[in-house]
Amino acid sequence: MNVDEHAEELASTLGVDKSEVKSDLEDLLSYSVPIDEAKQSIRRKHGGDSGESAAPTAKGISDITPEDGNVTVTVKVLTVGRRSIRYQGEEQTIREGEFADATGKISYTSWEDFGFEPGDSVTIGNANVREWEGEPELNLGQSSTVAVETTPVETPYEAGGDTDLVDLRAGDRGRNVEVQILESEERVISGREGDTTIRSGVVADETGRLPFTDWGARPELREGETFRFEDVYVREFRGVPQVNLSEFTTVTPLARDVPVNDEAPRMRIGEAVASGGMFDVEVVGNLLEVRDGSGLIERCPDCGRVLQNGQCRTHGDVDGEDDMRVKAILDDGSGTVTAVLGRDLTEQLYGGTMAEAMEAAREAMDKEVVADEIRRQVVGREFRVRGNLSVDDYGANLEATEFAESEDDPTERATALLGEVTA
Repeated sequence: MNVDEHAEELASTLGVDKSEVKSDLEDLLSYSVPIDEAKQSIRRKHGGDSGESAAPTAKGISDITPEDGNVTVTVKVLTVGRRSIRYQGEEQTIREGEFADATGKISYTSWEDFGFEPGDSVTIGNANVREWEGEPELNLGQSSTVAVETTPVETPYEAGGDTDLVDLRAGDRGRNVEVQILESEERVISGREGDTTIRSGVVADETGRLPFTDWGARPELREGETFRFEDVYVREFRGVPQVNLSEFTTVTPLARDVPVNDEAPRMRIGEAVASGGMFDVEVVGNLLEVRDGSGLIERCPDCGRVLQNGQCRTHGDVDGEDDMRVKAILDDGSGTVTAVLGRDLTEQLYGGTMAEAMEAAREAMDKEVVADEIRRQVVGREFRVRGNLSVDDYGANLEATEFAESEDDPTERATALLGEVTA
């Protein structure tokens, strides 16, 4: 059934206007409330029967699938994050995090405050199961129950949420990190509710670096200062994890330094791509190909997209702005990635300025001479690339901040790889 059919069914059962029911239903679904929980909420709003179905099935976490309706689970609470959302014109606080048992762990969203905290062992009845990014997630609402267990639930996972930056992934909630502020600026963004002042920048610890956004624009988050952030959540921003601070985040200054590694973590390409995206990572690989669309290009002055035959796919015919880039495919035996170099790195690789490259293209009456010269210099050689990795349905792209010929000993690396394969 689609939303319109669900609204028709509810309106008929409750004897109310279909347009009002449909508006309420769409509002709830926009906040990822499961359809069954949304319908129950609308029934309660209009004084109807909640429409409860048969008793939920008791399951271990590893046995839960997105096809399950409602389940009962006995779990340990690993993390509890708090966040505000706007629902039906009012601010509502939801709780998010992870549960675990001996078989695995699962994310949850609670629309009610049941009072549980990290480390508690509880039995949760009538938890609704929905699919979130391909995985099952539990949703707790007014129809759910929570009972404290006197016997602790055994699980291999630690409760509390303390995490290194390198281990954070988009979707994490209720996490705690200790970081140094590397970059910080206050700015104003525009949204549905008008202009909002935020603070954003980059934080780091010994394991890595990540962008952050503080929606409370705390002025104390200055460059060079160190803090413990408790109850942050992680979203994907431009393909990489981003640390987000809400009004519920506790910010505590640290009376000590947080070690920061100036080097990016080096990873095999396959391992880095499997992570789903990283803000600052280094890989080494053989440059197999310089892709079409490299060398001299033109960009849309409005959105920055690369023009195709003078056309922007969003703004149509425009007067393009000249630029240079390289899109190079690297392979290290474990996987491939497309390294994307901006103008500065491309000029270094080409061995001349963009003006000189444009002059060479005019003399040859062919822009491709610039890309061909770059290909001649780099294809078949091994390079070290540092940058921000994003992964989507079209592949993995590494926006390069550093690009240089590798100084590694290939014999040593081949020996190490052989050891991994035969281990």
